[in-house]
Amino acid sequence: MNYLFGTGLIGAITAGKTLLSGSRNAPITWRAVLAWASWGITVALAIGAMVDVYRANRGLPVASDSPLAAKQAKEREKAEKQQAKELKRNRK
Repeated sequence: MNYLFGTGLIGAITAGKTLLSGSRNAPITWRAVLAWASWGITVALAIGAMVDVYRANRGLPVASDSPLAAKQAKEREKAEKQQAKELKRNRK
């Protein structure tokens, strides 16, 4: 539930509301089309970020281009090192 109140999604919703109210009585121009395309990209990125955070919190792999991928890789390496130490300790 806390993902629904992320700043990216709230920003996209308020930008969409502002864009909708500003384009109600305006003619459709190339600028309006670009504004709506930009808004669509913003919404897609906000939803993608929510999905990445959701997956990372549950220990599932995230996409390699995600900002969370580097953190997840470091945590995985740390866990592997810890596991190797435990194996070494148990063999003695």
